[in-house]
Amino acid sequence: MTQEARSAASSRKKSTPPAAKVGGLSNTGTGPAFQHYQAAVLLLQQGKYEKALAAFEKLLHEAPAVFRERCQMYISTCQRQLDKHNLAFSTPEERYDYAISQLNTGYYEEAREQFAGILESHPQADYAYYGLALLDSILGRTQDCLGNLELAIELNPKNRLQARADNDFQNMADDPRFTELLYPEVP
Repeated sequence: MTQEARSAASSRKKSTPPAAKVGGLSNTGTGPAFQHYQAAVLLLQQGKYEKALAAFEKLLHEAPAVFRERCQMYISTCQRQLDKHNLAFSTPEERYDYAISQLNTGYYEEAREQFAGILESHPQADYAYYGLALLDSILGRTQDCLGNLELAIELNPKNRLQARADNDFQNMADDPRFTELLYPEVP
C-alpha cells in the first residue's frame, strides 16, 4: 500500500453500527424516553398488558413526537388484549356474533378462538363449523374449509343453501370438491 493510500484509509471515519431497533423505532438520541419505550415493549411482549398499557400511556404524554404514534398503536393493542379477557356471553349465538364481527374486521385468530370456544361447549353448533369454514375460505385454507363446511351441512342441511349464496366462499368457487359439496348428485 502506498503512503497516499494509507493516509486516505486512516483519515476515513469508522462507520458506526446502525442504531438498535425496538418496537419499530431506533435509539436516535432520545435518551431515557427510548429506555422507557423499550421497557414498555418488553412488558407487552411478555403479555403484561395492564403494566404495558400504563407505561405506554405515561410515555404518550412525556415522550418526543417520534414515539407518540407507536405508543398509541401499542395502547390500542393492550386495550384489545385486556378487553378480550373480559368478554362474557349469555348464549353461544352471542359469541358467534362476536366471532363474526372479529372475522369481518380482520382479527382472524380471535375469530377462530371464539368459534373453537363455541364448539368446546356446544359440539353440535353447526353455525360455528360454518363460521370456521368462512374463515378458512378467506384465509385460503381449502382443505379445512371443505371439512368444516361438510360438518356444518351434516349438522344442518340449510347450511348448503346458505353457502351457495355466500360471497365469502368465492375463493372456493373453482374447486370441484366445493361444487360437489354444494350441489351433490341426487341418485
